[in-house]
Amino acid sequence: MGTLRWLISALAGLLIATSANSASAPSPEIRQALAPTGKLRVALYTGGPTNIIQGATPGASKGVGFDLGKELARRIGVPFEQVIYPSAGSVMDGLNAGQWDVAFLAFTPQREKVVNLTPPFLVIEHGYLVAAGSPITTMAAVDRAGLRIGAPQGGSVNATLASTIKNATIVPAAGLAAGADMLKSGAVDVFASNKANLFELSDKMPGSRVLDGRIGVDEITMALPKGREAAMPYVRQFLEQAKAKGLIEAAIARARLRGAVDQ
Repeated sequence: MGTLRWLISALAGLLIATSANSASAPSPEIRQALAPTGKLRVALYTGGPTNIIQGATPGASKGVGFDLGKELARRIGVPFEQVIYPSAGSVMDGLNAGQWDVAFLAFTPQREKVVNLTPPFLVIEHGYLVAAGSPITTMAAVDRAGLRIGAPQGGSVNATLASTIKNATIVPAAGLAAGADMLKSGAVDVFASNKANLFELSDKMPGSRVLDGRIGVDEITMALPKGREAAMPYVRQFLEQAKAKGLIEAAIARARLRGAVDQ
């Protein structure tokens, strides 16, 4: 199994490098819009393969946002700087503080009001994670009076829960790691997020299960702060080329992302 994973990572890296060689450089105006400080500050929240799973060293990290951010920085000819946050909600706090240039976020109407968003380049199911020994086995069993659903504070799944949950109680978690701790301790009965995140958490929680089915989807986009509209056509083209040349597929394979929906 270790050899197979090594081969997947090696092949993914080869695809990333191959697609990088065909990248086109932007105009000075676009480079300024993307990286006004002279480096590309990429916002990434921890614990989720759509963004970043941190390794023992920076080079050992992986994640779709991590790989795409590095490639975008290489393409426009500026240093790549990762700006790490504990949750998607805190990424939005970083926006208000002017801390980042690019982020990888699920589409929500609220986010679209405050950032520029590309069309989705990845769609992932929303679902539930339950701890070992939980009597909850189906989606239908979740929405009951007295049941507590953990959800990342500021995460996109909250809009799905608000429109579908009528009886259970939603309990905010500071991030994915905090949500896993709440589930382990019994502070919540299930934890809701996109399934890429849930499978990653489940790998570290023996006996836990991601329930079959879905309650919604995350449409993952690239986000730029308002005022950077000049760079949006370039970023949209970057994502189209990344998908066509296998870069996104390679990043997904390297991060071992699960729960994606065929588009």
